[in-house]
Amino acid sequence: MDITLVEKKDNVLTFVIKGINPVIANTIRRSIISNVPTMAIDEVNFLKNDSALYDEIVSHRLGLVPLKTDLKSYNLTEECTCKGQGCPKCQLNLTLKAKGPCIVYSEALVSADPEIKPSFDKLPITILADGQKLEIEAVARLGLGKTHAKQIPGIVYYKAYPDPEFLEEGKDSSKTDFMFIIESFGQLTPKEMLEEGIRRFDKKIDEVEKALKKVK
Repeated sequence: MDITLVEKKDNVLTFVIKGINPVIANTIRRSIISNVPTMAIDEVNFLKNDSALYDEIVSHRLGLVPLKTDLKSYNLTEECTCKGQGCPKCQLNLTLKAKGPCIVYSEALVSADPEIKPSFDKLPITILADGQKLEIEAVARLGLGKTHAKQIPGIVYYKAYPDPEFLEEGKDSSKTDFMFIIESFGQLTPKEMLEEGIRRFDKKIDEVEKALKKVK
């Protein structure tokens, strides 16, 4: 196997892998999209909402705001030592207070952890007319893309070269190059997405291996 870097930007990573087959290529893609945890708003408590949008719509928009994610400091709820009860290791509190006239942007979210904040400041949440107010308390948690689309860390796809001739019977897939493009939504860097996707896939393989050893 050989990996060649093609291009590296803040939110896009392009590289070529040689010596793998379509199954492995697609496994890498699916693991990144489905199994890489990201932080997202999971609960919203409205203290005041004078905007024209229903609470449910505002909640939906808040949930889709990408949040910078620190995988070293937070655990998935099901993997946390609190066993899902909720603690500083698996959840984070955020607040938002705004008064019109204004457009409420994602930058208005105030996080209890300065490292976990909106990846983009100018994502519109709602519009407030003169004197209207929006006040909320929210809880963000790590989650997986396979559970909810708001947790997907980015776009991952690949191209096979040469054309899909390797699919023909008898063709040697090791002579095929796979160009991967990983584009981050801002929660993690493309490199972090790739490393975590592979790490979690390895973990699943280890779990299968342990389970097989128990089979008599």
